[in-house]
Amino acid sequence: MAAPQWPEMTWRKAFRSSFDGNCVEVAHGPLRVGVRDSKDPGPVLDFSYREWAAFVAAAKAGEFDRP
Repeated sequence: MAAPQWPEMTWRKAFRSSFDGNCVEVAHGPLRVGVRDSKDPGPVLDFSYREWAAFVAAAKAGEFDRP
């Protein structure tokens, strides 16, 4: 979804974002969750709350950890 769909949302940097500019921002809308790159806030990845919850649970479980 394009960024203009998300103008009124409050974007927050991820807690684990690095200090060298590699940052991810998240906005929680009424029906969707948006994720974008803080350096290029144009494109937004758009998730349902169910999709976002599944992603967060998988990340917490270590499914995306490097071997």
